[in-house]
Amino acid sequence: MKPTGFPFGIVFAPLTLCALLDGCAAGPNFHAPAAPVVSGYTPSVLPAATAAADGKPQQFAPAADIPGDWWTLYHSPELSALISAALAHNPNLQASQQSLIAAQETVREAQGGLFPTVSGSFQAERDQVSPAQLAGSGQNVPNNFSIAPYTLYNASLSVSYAPSLFGLAQRGIEQEQAAAVYQRDELEAAYLSLTANIVTAAVTEASLQAQIDATNEIIGDEAQQLKILQIQYKLGGVSSANVLSEEATLAQAKAELPPLQAQLAQTRDQLADYVGAFPADFHQADFTLGGLHLPETLPVSVPSALVAQRPDIAAAAAQLHEETAAVGVADANMLPQISLTGNIGHDALTTGSLFTPQTLVWSLVAGVTQPIFEGGQLAAKRKIAIAQMRQSAAQYETTVLAAFQNVSDTLQALQYDAATLQAAQAARDAAWQSLQVTQAQYRDGAQPFTAVLTAQVTYQNTAITQVKAVAARLTDTAALYQAMGGGWWHRNDVTQKCCGIIP
Repeated sequence: MKPTGFPFGIVFAPLTLCALLDGCAAGPNFHAPAAPVVSGYTPSVLPAATAAADGKPQQFAPAADIPGDWWTLYHSPELSALISAALAHNPNLQASQQSLIAAQETVREAQGGLFPTVSGSFQAERDQVSPAQLAGSGQNVPNNFSIAPYTLYNASLSVSYAPSLFGLAQRGIEQEQAAAVYQRDELEAAYLSLTANIVTAAVTEASLQAQIDATNEIIGDEAQQLKILQIQYKLGGVSSANVLSEEATLAQAKAELPPLQAQLAQTRDQLADYVGAFPADFHQADFTLGGLHLPETLPVSVPSALVAQRPDIAAAAAQLHEETAAVGVADANMLPQISLTGNIGHDALTTGSLFTPQTLVWSLVAGVTQPIFEGGQLAAKRKIAIAQMRQSAAQYETTVLAAFQNVSDTLQALQYDAATLQAAQAARDAAWQSLQVTQAQYRDGAQPFTAVLTAQVTYQNTAITQVKAVAARLTDTAALYQAMGGGWWHRNDVTQKCCGIIP
């Protein structure tokens, strides 16, 4: 009876069996943690709006959606252009993108373990057998017998397959998929942090520039007041103590200027870093507080939605998923592993007869491996995986608590920012009125000019306080958009799904 060929059905049949047993994979199945059951973010009920500071109350909009390009709500073309440049050139983002690509390819690599591996080979071997070799095998060979050299040709196909009957391969793929989801969430978090940091830096630059301008005006007023006092001292109208006091005041005002200038330079260097440029090559339009519009509507997502919106929470859930799958891998490694290997080929002395039925050779090997004694290593690895899974569960809970604290802090800061700005405006208005009265009294001869200069300095100081309050309101608004997740689900610059790799 002639051989009919290699029984490939024996090798590929476990694929069907493997699919049927996929639901019986070893280890625990992952279930996404439920959203916390809380009714709000702050200890007290959130008001409908903040105080009407600077004539601009900010409305809290419960369950409002967040645009993916939320920074455009500041209505600053310079800010939008800077963020676009940063998203295109920031090296940290590029590194995160490559990490995601690597994680996706790792999933593809793991998925390849579900299929048999097939390899083909062709070999030509030239041999010379001596009479002594034949005689050594027990054959009667004449003394003058000789054998001509011959060539042996071999063409073969090798198939090997390790069916994952207890889910070892499936759990490994699940683990890599969770790792890819984690990298995707980390990339989203990097996008969100970068955009929020650029908005904060832009506001900081505008605030520092305004403070520098106000400080320069104070220095000018103080220098003019010192000049007047020096003239009065020469005429005997004031004592030297007054002159020395004013000199100290002027020196103090001048001392406040370099730190502000240093902070401004460092802020611009930071913006250059965000854009992926060297400080010496970075040129951009200066930001001003007047050029940044305060968003009037503040989205406040419901607590149950926050868990899905925050990239850091999603990343923590992915880590928990990854560690849960690792427990399944550890369990499956303690169970029997089956391997199937098949070879089919042809051996012939000539290429013309190489693929004839008479030259067919094949083999099939099936094996089962069951760990019996590993010195406790497998049990220890399982315990390690369980401990790491529980650690990830605790870290997930910590991340959720920190996220809710972040939202609560930001919401309360926005309310107090408005109150602070109201008070700063009132102080500035009072200082302005005092300056107007003092100037009128000076014109009437009721006040010396030094009183006018003092009132000007007071007004400029209140103006600096107001500048800081305006900047705090702008930056805390950006912090709220970041705390709520930044609307990344409306963007398409990060692929959410790729070829079924990321579920």
